[in-house]
Amino acid sequence: MDTTVRRPQATPPPPAVAPSSPPRRPRAAFSGVAAQIRGLARQGWAALEPVREAARPVLSVAKEWVGIVSGLGWLLAAAAVVFTYLGARFGWREFSYAAAVMFAIVIGSAAFAIGRTRLRVEFDVAPQRIEVGEAAAVRFSVRNEATMPLLPIGLEFAVGDSRASFTLPTLAPNAGFEDVAVIPGARRSVVTLGPVTTQRGDPFGVIRREVVWTDPIELFVHPKTVPLEPLGAGLLRDLEGRTTQDISMSDLAFHTLRDYVPGDDRRYIHWRSTAKFSGIGDGERFLVRQFLDTRRSHIAVVTDVSADSYRSPEEFELAISVGASIAVRALTDEMDLTVICGEHAAVQPVIFQALDTYSRAELGDWRLAPATGRLNHLAPDASVVILITGPNCGFEQFQQARAFLPREVATLAITVAEGGEISLREAIGLSVLSIGGLADLPQAMAGGQLV
Repeated sequence: MDTTVRRPQATPPPPAVAPSSPPRRPRAAFSGVAAQIRGLARQGWAALEPVREAARPVLSVAKEWVGIVSGLGWLLAAAAVVFTYLGARFGWREFSYAAAVMFAIVIGSAAFAIGRTRLRVEFDVAPQRIEVGEAAAVRFSVRNEATMPLLPIGLEFAVGDSRASFTLPTLAPNAGFEDVAVIPGARRSVVTLGPVTTQRGDPFGVIRREVVWTDPIELFVHPKTVPLEPLGAGLLRDLEGRTTQDISMSDLAFHTLRDYVPGDDRRYIHWRSTAKFSGIGDGERFLVRQFLDTRRSHIAVVTDVSADSYRSPEEFELAISVGASIAVRALTDEMDLTVICGEHAAVQPVIFQALDTYSRAELGDWRLAPATGRLNHLAPDASVVILITGPNCGFEQFQQARAFLPREVATLAITVAEGGEISLREAIGLSVLSIGGLADLPQAMAGGQLV
């Protein structure tokens, strides 16, 4: 018996036949068809515009009613549909009874939201600006302007991230209800109060219909400040203004004498010099006084909001209080002022606007140098710049910020370090003042007993 395994002979593969490519259709034909389809679609959409306009009120009402159903309500409705199918499919009466109960709950809950509430709601806060540690009173009053009594409903308004809730009693027609809530200013911030909303719904929470009655109000909690001596009496001696190279015919800084030109004010003729030169000259020669223009001091206060510059949030709050104290003193001295706190800035504000800017300030990504660079656009005429930062900001960062300012601008850097001592260091074009608390600022700005 022959058991030899023979390798089958390899048969040559059939010759490859090149596939025939389908005939190509012109691209222009496809483009033309697509353009026709898009044109027809636009025409159809335009033709439906009257229908959509007519259906918009209905859709708006439907959207509002869909939105008032809570998650529990949608769960009950879905369960009722499922139980109805199971009861009909398998003949289980228990499922049919449960579905009927669920449908009854949903429909009965919807009856609580039917009807229009006619109220007049007043909402205000006094005072709208407080300092840290103080409190504000929020007053709201509600009057029923309907001809039917108003059953007890809920009333809410936002207090920052939380909500204040009240229950209005039964109000007869034209009857009113008033209450007051106290909002403490525990920390510097801008607290959003409101809007005032009322809720109508069932006891189970299946339906909840909210109506907004007022606009929100901002409550500004300003940082703590300390009274300072006039800024021109201490480290900042620029109260009389700075002299420029602009020639003026009426100012304080005398520059030179020149010949009288028709049209000059005769009040500025220097009669003594005129008489002297007229006596030694061939004819009369009138000389008038000419001045250099002086400008009011413009103080810019830049507060560093970079989180890397401070060791704790308390040091950042201290820096904010330092900047606010200097800003209040500058405005009291009737100086021009610009304050910058990261993305928030105020140019020549009144006192409450400057403090509002400090209330909005938050730790962020703004470094001291880019924030100082904003002065080139906001306050190019600033004569004194005060940089306020934390202990983690070194002298190199001060120099980078100083590079954005003109050479003639007086610059003072204030470093706040909780528990530190008062010190003053002088550098080229820059003075660095260190304080350990807000109580040290009056002494340090007065320039007395600096170690």
